[in-house]
Amino acid sequence: MGNTKEISQDLRKKIVDLHKSGSSLGEISKCLKVPRSFVQKIVSKYKHHGTTQPSYLSGRRHVLSPRDDRTLVQKVQINPRITAKDFVKMKEETGTKVSISTVKRVLYQHNLKGRSARKKPLLQNRHQKKTDYSLQLHMGTKIILFGEMSSGLMKQ
Repeated sequence: MGNTKEISQDLRKKIVDLHKSGSSLGEISKCLKVPRSFVQKIVSKYKHHGTTQPSYLSGRRHVLSPRDDRTLVQKVQINPRITAKDFVKMKEETGTKVSISTVKRVLYQHNLKGRSARKKPLLQNRHQKKTDYSLQLHMGTKIILFGEMSSGLMKQ
């Protein structure tokens, strides 16, 4: 498919008026110096739809507006740990239903990759608890050190 030149609305109306007056498609194209295929398309569109307005682009409409895209990018730049699920929940509160893949695609288009929450570190407070040997020594408990056990020495 090649690129076509857009025909003005005035020219479209002239084509339709000439066709209504009884002129043939070839006569109209010669008179207005427009290709016959253009005249044929405009006349058939007028017969089918009743208007000469150009049709809108085909395909599914965008769920998120450009403004929504910008707010999403701003929120991610402010808080990089926000997840795609969190943004979907925020949009559902406003009444817009968005899928997680849509959010990820918008972020990827703006060069923001990997919007998943950071994993927890392996060391947590319960892992960091260790026995305090100095406290046990002051209380008088016996601690046997590994190397000294073979020689029979014990610390008190």
